[in-house]
Amino acid sequence: MGLGVSVFTITLGLILKFAIKPDAMKDPVDIHVIGVILIIVGGATFALQLLMMSRMQQRGGGGPSNGIDNSGRDRLYNGDNNPPPV
Repeated sequence: MGLGVSVFTITLGLILKFAIKPDAMKDPVDIHVIGVILIIVGGATFALQLLMMSRMQQRGGGGPSNGIDNSGRDRLYNGDNNPPPV
């Protein structure tokens, strides 16, 4: 789940918890309990996403390569895409 899905889940849980009257629906399912569960799940996934994003920034990304390896040296490739000997 991404951050947007986490925020959506929290929002949906808050709506179910606080905006719907319990007597408005005659279902055997307690809407407020479902709202609390969605708030907890959304909060947990939001926290995990933030943790994963902070770890990826500490590592240096993981996204597309910009031509510089982790040691800061430029990678120079010859015509057949083999790295030069070190």
